[in-house]
Amino acid sequence: MVTIKVARLIDFVADVFEHASSSPEEARRIATYLTTANLTGHDSHGVIRVPVYIRWQKMGSIVPNQTAEVVVDTPSLVVVDGKFGYGQTVTPQAVKIGIARCKASGLAALALRNSGHLGRVGDWAEMAAAEGLVSIHFVTAAGSLLVAPYGGVEKRFSTAPYCVGIPRHGQDPIVLDFATSIVAEGKVLVASRGGKKLPKGALIDADGTLSEDPAVLYGPYEAEGTRDHTKGTGAIRAFGEHKGSGLAFICELLGGALTGTGATSANRRFANGMLAIYIDPKVVDPADFFDGEIARYTDFIRTTKPVSGVDQVLVPGDTERKMRAERTANGVPLPDDTWAAIVNTAREVGVSEASIQRATS
Repeated sequence: MVTIKVARLIDFVADVFEHASSSPEEARRIATYLTTANLTGHDSHGVIRVPVYIRWQKMGSIVPNQTAEVVVDTPSLVVVDGKFGYGQTVTPQAVKIGIARCKASGLAALALRNSGHLGRVGDWAEMAAAEGLVSIHFVTAAGSLLVAPYGGVEKRFSTAPYCVGIPRHGQDPIVLDFATSIVAEGKVLVASRGGKKLPKGALIDADGTLSEDPAVLYGPYEAEGTRDHTKGTGAIRAFGEHKGSGLAFICELLGGALTGTGATSANRRFANGMLAIYIDPKVVDPADFFDGEIARYTDFIRTTKPVSGVDQVLVPGDTERKMRAERTANGVPLPDDTWAAIVNTAREVGVSEASIQRATS
């Protein structure tokens, strides 16, 4: 395991993307969002994605330095085409428009189509919460067949994330952010590169056997080699049996079909689609009952008597806040295999050995 200070990790990852045709501003933005995912404990959406992003950029699946295009513009609904730009560039552009529409009318919807990988969806919920807005997000990853529906063994869904953000007065927002699969694909990637092992039965093979072996999803792979989910014989399982599978189906239809990105299918260009709904609590609740009721109910949940072995019952965001504080102070831990893959990618795009050495010094 190698542990890297936050500022140095951002500088290094920014250097990688600047060497791969991104502007300095875009490169630093991507690096900051990826590192923030690691800070919150979402390593699956963190810097482990660097080799994947660079591979996609070389393939032409992601286009650097894009500006999102508004294709439908009404007072309450906006449709934005990301033109396959980096999600860390086009998604905040789109979200800012959705936030502005909501502030003007109290309620707004944003349909984002054809975005590059938009990273941790919680970032965009936090962006809305910082402006005092509730947000609800349905996301698909078209072209990324990974998950078997309940009762099946073949890949049919993406990991189809769902997210809700709720602002708090003077406190961090409440953010619920999860894949509708037992694990995000990035967690399989982390496990394959020497990181945290997968939960029991997270994967299912073609014969119906449950597994925790990443090779079920990727097929045989070298330690520092690429991971290709089309090569494996199995799939990730949807969480919660028929309930998680049903929610994944809805995310595909709303985040994919409705936005114009398309629900996921094989042999097509990767793109994220996101349907986001924004609500201004000040318009719904001019008496400001909402925030006080959140406080009361959050305390009610946290004071639940815990089961044996659990210190305290948590609400969404508690684990992330603790992890962010710890890693901000101590640095971001990365498995050796993960760091080696990132360094190999850095060398491929021309990052200097001095820059690599600075990251870990």
